[in-house]
Amino acid sequence: MTEAVRILIADDHSILRDGLESLLQKEPGFEVVGAAGDGREALNLTGDLKPDVLILDIGMPEMNGVDVARQVSREFPDVHIIGLSVHTDPLYVERMFQNGAVGYLPKDCAGEELCTAIRSVVSGNTYIGKSLSNKILRSIVSGATRERPGQIDRLSVRERQVLQLLAEGHSARESADRLDISAKTIEVHRKNIRQKLGISSIAELTKYAIRMGITGS
Repeated sequence: MTEAVRILIADDHSILRDGLESLLQKEPGFEVVGAAGDGREALNLTGDLKPDVLILDIGMPEMNGVDVARQVSREFPDVHIIGLSVHTDPLYVERMFQNGAVGYLPKDCAGEELCTAIRSVVSGNTYIGKSLSNKILRSIVSGATRERPGQIDRLSVRERQVLQLLAEGHSARESADRLDISAKTIEVHRKNIRQKLGISSIAELTKYAIRMGITGS
């Protein structure tokens, strides 16, 4: 008998996690092995549970979905990552695929399509939601995604963590406590982030972080 596809759900909204778990547990051949409420928990549970599929939201606290995807793809390459997000801009889709995702669906997709996507990726294919396909194709043809700023890739993992915390409104001291480093080190990272991105104000850094899908918003 074929083993069930083991699925981990990562989303910061409990009602959505519960709904997805209920939906997928009813599907023959699927087993939901866990659920995470923030990005860091998603990364830890992926290491502990070794799921076949990680269904991953982009905007999550502690660690955003793009960074989770990047680390999961490096540390656990056998895990198939499917982005599930309210964000439908081609930029978000592109960044998730660049960082290890093999599927991407909008949150308003039908449950049947999510099941199709799961079966597709575990079979070695990629999957983009039907409602996104034409939008992505037009973006590729026009070169729109290639024209977007790519400075975010210049930031280190720690700098992206600092940027997310600052953009979410945490002070330097709060950010330092969360990352277990000094406030002085936070200030050094903030200076480096501003230089690398060419952005001087916290307000602009926040706008940039939201635009790039780096906050839990």
